[in-house]
Amino acid sequence: MAERQFRRVVTGINEQGESTVIIDEAVSGLSEVPAVMLWRSSFPADNSGNADTAVPFTPEIIHSGQVLFNLCQFPARMPPVMHATDALDFLIVVSGRLTLVLEDGEAVCGPGDCIVDRGVLHGWSNPHDEPCVVACVTLPAAPVGKGRTM
Repeated sequence: MAERQFRRVVTGINEQGESTVIIDEAVSGLSEVPAVMLWRSSFPADNSGNADTAVPFTPEIIHSGQVLFNLCQFPARMPPVMHATDALDFLIVVSGRLTLVLEDGEAVCGPGDCIVDRGVLHGWSNPHDEPCVVACVTLPAAPVGKGRTM
C-alpha cells in the first residue's frame, strides 16, 4: 500500500495586511520518524510574524511548555511502550487502527476516533498489519497520577 500523502497549509498576513497562505507544502518524512511537527506555539499564541515554527520532533519537546501540533505514525505490529507525560493530548486517528493501553483496560481506535489523553500512564500499540497515523495537539499540563516517565 502506498504511503498516504499529507499536506501542511499555514495562514498568515501578507505585506498589505491581508490574510494569505504562507506555507503550502507536502508533509515529508513521516515514514522515517515517529512524528512530524506541523506547528508549535507559545500559550497564549503569538500569531504575529510569518516565521515557520515547526522544528524536527524530539520527545523532549513535549516538555517545552509550548503547544505542539504533530502528525504521528505508529508502525504495524508495534508493541506498547508505557509512558506518561506532563501534557494534555488531543488526538484524532487519521488512518489505520491502534490500541490505547491503560493500567485498567484498553480501547481500540480507528479513523475518526478522537482521544483525550490527560497525562496518565498509557501506551500505544499497533498489532495490525498497516501503520496508523494520528494528528495530535499537545498542551503543557500539571502532572497527574504516577507522573512523567517520558
